[in-house]
Amino acid sequence: MSKTSINARLAMIQAFANFMDSGSQSATVTFYEGVQPTSPAIAADSNNALVTLVFPEPCIKEITATYVELHPTDTTNVIKSGTASWARIYNGAGEVAADLTVGSDITLANTSLVVGGTLFIQSIKLRP
Repeated sequence: MSKTSINARLAMIQAFANFMDSGSQSATVTFYEGVQPTSPAIAADSNNALVTLVFPEPCIKEITATYVELHPTDTTNVIKSGTASWARIYNGAGEVAADLTVGSDITLANTSLVVGGTLFIQSIKLRP
């Protein structure tokens, strides 16, 4: 991709922030085990969902020229034991905002999640 100006990046980041907080619910991130779909347009297999974390509203903590940082999530109980391999972020309307690969796009202290255990995210920075 060609390089974009700072003003163009800020406009994209602001539009993303607005998208994240749209809808009547809070934005969420769900961690899954198994193979990540090749596109956010492909439905995730709900049987592979390990835990869904909820962001506060608004979910945007900070907007800079290079990233959007989301507020920390709530602490939630894991609903299924497994190894988190990817995550999907949904906006407040339940629309897919982004898919993240665990290990490269998002890091967890421990990817082995155990049912009944808890998880929260301290920080997510999304870059356009």
